[in-house]
Amino acid sequence: MRLFGKVAFAAMGWSVILSSAALADKISIKDIIGRNVEINVPVEHVILGEGRQVYFTAILDRDNPFKRVVGWRDDLPKADPESYSAYLEKDPSIAKIPTFGGMKDGTFDVEQAVSLKPDVIIMNVDAKTATEEAGYIEKLGKVGIPIVYIDFREKPMENTEASIRIIGKLFGKEDKAEEFVKFRADNIAKVTDVLAKANAPKPLVFIERAGGYSDDCCMSFGNENFGKMVETAGGINMAKDIIPGTFGNVHPEQIIASNPDQIIITGGNWEGYVPGGNWVGVGYGADEKEARRKLDALTKRPAFTGVKAVKDGNVHAIWHQFYNNPYQFVAIQEIAKWLHPDLFPDLDPTATFKELHTRFLPLDYKSGYFVSLKDGQ
Repeated sequence: MRLFGKVAFAAMGWSVILSSAALADKISIKDIIGRNVEINVPVEHVILGEGRQVYFTAILDRDNPFKRVVGWRDDLPKADPESYSAYLEKDPSIAKIPTFGGMKDGTFDVEQAVSLKPDVIIMNVDAKTATEEAGYIEKLGKVGIPIVYIDFREKPMENTEASIRIIGKLFGKEDKAEEFVKFRADNIAKVTDVLAKANAPKPLVFIERAGGYSDDCCMSFGNENFGKMVETAGGINMAKDIIPGTFGNVHPEQIIASNPDQIIITGGNWEGYVPGGNWVGVGYGADEKEARRKLDALTKRPAFTGVKAVKDGNVHAIWHQFYNNPYQFVAIQEIAKWLHPDLFPDLDPTATFKELHTRFLPLDYKSGYFVSLKDGQ
């Protein structure tokens, strides 16, 4: 029996059952796209529209990140197997949580969702179009299940703080949400305050999204997500004026012609998607030596022929999942160190990440999230 689900009292021959609705307050929450959603809070039963949303449930429900989760999308074991394994070791019961396919690929099972009786479904904003086209909001609304949109991917530098606050309200953890928002802002300021005073030249940076995941080259970011992180860290995103949205592609000849000063490639352990692929397997507890070897191999592709960043050894790899969670401030600090080592000799992104784990997360910190060819010189 859940402590805050249905509370039953039995004594002296009588019993009383209080529904969760009787213990909750009904409020209106404005989600990330401006919809006002009526909902009883704190929610007790949640479906996560993406498994990687555990990155924020772990912040707000540190003692038990899955206590409210009655269903979740099936992406975490493949997209971030190390983190999934670490959470599984902490709580083996998560293997039994019902899983769903995605809204965008049409494999979300609405009947299954209804059967789990969630108080809310938390959905990434990039699934909005598919959700609307399938009529899920109306279908679920008829049985009293609201959808709330958040965003850590499409415009994370704009929407992360608001998304954390939305989830804080849903979970009844507003104070913890504000504590994290301040921690995040303070750590970004450690970069932006220095850059504002220094007014240093900005290197040209090419960010390759998921380099080596396929033979195609090259996916990148427009003026958001990692593209915006580069700008925040004191660089110029090479693809800013090439890609109109958040995600897109850059032709190899454009990279050679632009001749970037720095190259950053996002990576992760994608053995579950592309077995034996050329991706750089950075992430939780990753083998940094092997990641550096695979990073070096990617510099041999035609798109990087004769490029200044390769000649100077200014080629780096960073955990891809920073693009889809509230921990982007760690990435911003690491990128700032790569782009402006003279300005940030005392900035320690690893210490920042360790503090994040110590203060907010149930897992112990493990290294492996960043590697650089400079490390081997």
